[in-house]
This record gives sequence, structure tokens and C-alpha cells, in this order.
Amino acid sequence: MYRLMIVEDDAGIAEAVAERASAWNLEVRAVTDFRGVLREFAEFSPHILLLDISLPFFDGYYWCAEIRRASKVPIIFLSSAADNMNIIMAMNLGADDFIAKPFDMSVLMAKVQALLRRTYDFAAGVPVIEHRGALLNTADGTLVFNGEQISLTQNELRILICLMENKGRTVSRERLMERLWNTDSFVDENTLTVNVNRLRKKLDAAGLEGFIGTKFGVGYIVE
Repeated sequence: MYRLMIVEDDAGIAEAVAERASAWNLEVRAVTDFRGVLREFAEFSPHILLLDISLPFFDGYYWCAEIRRASKVPIIFLSSAADNMNIIMAMNLGADDFIAKPFDMSVLMAKVQALLRRTYDFAAGVPVIEHRGALLNTADGTLVFNGEQISLTQNELRILICLMENKGRTVSRERLMERLWNTDSFVDENTLTVNVNRLRKKLDAAGLEGFIGTKFGVGYIVE
């Protein structure tokens, strides 16, 4: 089942779209926390996004740009501001389509279904993990925070993926070493420590101080 996320502050429109999309066998989430769009995006990991321009706190252009830094998920703008300037700006920021309000619900659903088929061809979507505003795309190995991409080595990336997949839970040093061994990288206790310390310095320098915690005698945790 494909997942559709709606970022629309008009509750009536959001509810109507959600009801019709559910009838098309889509799993739907309508955002309610308009400060936490990225967090909800990462939690829900949608296959397609419907995005209004006029939103509380930050507009749709802002969220489109932020999401595009970490994901290629299809984005359709829904807006009554359907002049050429807004359509061009939306497309330049990475939108896949623009539908003017008021719109016909059947046309919207047809466009959603067509875009899903073209994008995925029955494949799964791109998994993105979010924590403290950092977005980790596990498909292409990119880490983005505050609009900047943080460069990581392969071992640092594998360590971070393992920790963020288990955020809130302590991951033992043994499990991390096994994760790296599975990629034909020989890692001993000292090498793991060096990699974790180097990863921490990069995260600290990017503004993610204390991102990786230590449970002494056990392992590491992202919480």
C-alpha cells in the first residue's frame, strides 16, 4: 500500500483528500504540526506528498526545498496561487506537478496514481530517518542538517545508519562491529572507537553536539 502525506492547513480540504485517497487504497497522513513537517515526513516515509504553498510558520516552498535535500519523493503542489510565477518556482524547487485550487478530486487522484506508477513501478519508497532535524537517506547515504550535507566515510555512514535505525536503544559495540564486518571491512575495538570519535567530531562541527551518546560498558545510543 502506497503512503500519501498531505501538508494542507485547510482542514476541510485535507479531510476530503484523505477520504478520497483512502478509497483508492492509499495509506494517508495529514500533517497537524506545521512546525514539524520534516519530523512527520521521516516518521511516515510517504511515497508521495501533497503540499500547499500558504502554511503556518513556513511556506510550502520552504518544506519542498528541505525535503528535496534528502529525498526524491514525488511532490504535488496544491494551491489557489496558480499564477505562472508560483508554478515556475514550485517546479524549480523540485515539485513534480502543480494543481490549482479548486480542483476536481477525480483528476487529483488520477494524477497521484499516475505519478506513483511512473516513480515506483511497484518498488518501495526511499527510507529516510530523522532525528533532531538531521535527515539520513539510507538509500543514497546522504546526511543533511540545516540545509547542509555532511560528508561521511563508508564506515561512519554504516555506524550512523545502525544507530539511527535503533534510535532510543543502546547498540552494543559488538553489534556495530558485526555490522561493519558484514561489509567485508575488518574492524577491531580500536578501529571502531576511532570511527565513532571521528563521526562525533563531524556531527559536532555541523551543530549536532552530543548526537551520539555513550553507555559505558555497553555501547552507543542516539536519543
